[in-house]
Amino acid sequence: MTYVDGFVLVVPKKNLAAYRKMATIGKKMWMKHGALDYKECIGDDMKSSMGSLPFPKMAKSKPNEMVVFSFIVYKSRAHRDAVNKKVMSDPAMNDPKMAKMPMPFDMKKMAYGGFKTIVEA
Repeated sequence: MTYVDGFVLVVPKKNLAAYRKMATIGKKMWMKHGALDYKECIGDDMKSSMGSLPFPKMAKSKPNEMVVFSFIVYKSRAHRDAVNKKVMSDPAMNDPKMAKMPMPFDMKKMAYGGFKTIVEA
């Protein structure tokens, strides 16, 4: 079974282009170092009646913000740890251009966790 890092975050609508640019760089980096899959998903159908806690309410997003659901798939937790170590030590992560990129979202409004897969196709 695979292992997944999952993220839910809130991005101001005015920052979506900057977020997409940052996410594209992230995808290239994680895939280069061995991630099996990488997805960045913008909320579309957020008025679902299933469950009692829709994503916007859970994320406490405002009308001018979008909820983003992201995930990275790995072979295992050990593989995730190895990939993340390679990503964090990649010289591109210390590129001055990267350091100058403003964070397009509030890190305090981001949830993250590592998940063991229990059912997969």
